[in-house]
Amino acid sequence: MKKILIITYYWPPAGGPGVQRWLKFTKYLPEFGYETFVYTPENPSYPILDETLAKDINPEVKIVKNKIWEPYQLAEKLNPKNKAYKGGHFEKKENQSFMSRLSVFVRGNFFIPDARKFWVNPSVNYLKDFLQKENIDTIVTSGPPHSLHLIGLKLKEQLPTVKWLADFRDPWTQISYHKELKLTSWAAKKHENLERDVMQKADVVLATSYADGENFKKIGAKRVEVITNGFEQVKQKVEKDQSNFNITYSGGLEMLRNPIALWKALAEILQENNSFREDLKLNFYGSLADDVKQTIIEAGLNTNLVVHGYVSHQESLDAINKANILVLTNFDNEASKGIIPGKLFEYMATENPILAIGPEDADVEKILSKTKAGDYFSHQDVTQIKLFILCIYKQWLANPNQKFETNEIELQQFNRKNLTKKLVEIIG
Repeated sequence: MKKILIITYYWPPAGGPGVQRWLKFTKYLPEFGYETFVYTPENPSYPILDETLAKDINPEVKIVKNKIWEPYQLAEKLNPKNKAYKGGHFEKKENQSFMSRLSVFVRGNFFIPDARKFWVNPSVNYLKDFLQKENIDTIVTSGPPHSLHLIGLKLKEQLPTVKWLADFRDPWTQISYHKELKLTSWAAKKHENLERDVMQKADVVLATSYADGENFKKIGAKRVEVITNGFEQVKQKVEKDQSNFNITYSGGLEMLRNPIALWKALAEILQENNSFREDLKLNFYGSLADDVKQTIIEAGLNTNLVVHGYVSHQESLDAINKANILVLTNFDNEASKGIIPGKLFEYMATENPILAIGPEDADVEKILSKTKAGDYFSHQDVTQIKLFILCIYKQWLANPNQKFETNEIELQQFNRKNLTKKLVEIIG
């Protein structure tokens, strides 16, 4: 049996999207003949906890833990409100206190690439002997935090026959908040040099989006493979709502991603079609920003609007399964075209039509085009959005239970088990 070691900071009971990717890969790797080990901190500082994720850990996976020292307790004593040490959480510039600005400066210039850097050398010392003892010939480092890639870099230098896959769940220097770190020219150069070393010396660099993959090649990665995130299963059957035409959004929605074109299109249909006005329910599950809600009300949609607020994950899944149209929206700028929201895959699993809005030539558009799971529009496409909604609405009037036709073969490629199969093929 082949052996593989996953080096990851995020692991249950950590919550949030960062833990899901390798939790799911390791769930299926044993089925493909891999004895799977996971190396993770013994005493991490997780911003979100979700104890329920532990049920997804494959009992065949062997968990290896080692203590980590993190400077968060000291940073939080200096400034309890500041989250700069824990990734991309920054206050608005006009709201930053002196201590906030100082914390961000220290985070960017002294903790390179991040504040988990103190785990690198102890991990290398421990894992070098562990890999040889267990005869493990493949390792994966998952970042962020990108300091974990430095563990892979040093292990590769000391054990050159080990195959190393550097998995970038998010970019390093090209991530949106990198420019917020108040970097000196020296620190910026060090970030770039470390990133280039990882890209050039890893046997395989894994990207979660096609745009990221292209950017990694430009940085100098010798081999880049794209494995997106995915879903557990395709067909989740829930009885449809016969009396309402449900347009549903799941997750948080803030002003920067506000799909004004959608509200305009819906407003025009309401003015022209009385039956649509009676049938429409515009559902939001999660955090709907007040300023976004105001634009919806100003468009005349207040009588159709239902804000459910935060609900359990299962309630959210039930809601998107019952929906007639699922809304996905992204920032209206070219820099965000490589963002693939994780909820896209949950949406796709329902096989309900997806109405996605974002920048042109985005990775989401490519996925929807291949899977036929919905249509993609720019933030200016009011007329085309309107036609798409009316088409789905007419189908619903004719048969409320009519199945939306997707490309099942392409859709199945995003099943978590099939993505794991692709990973195994890449490992080779």
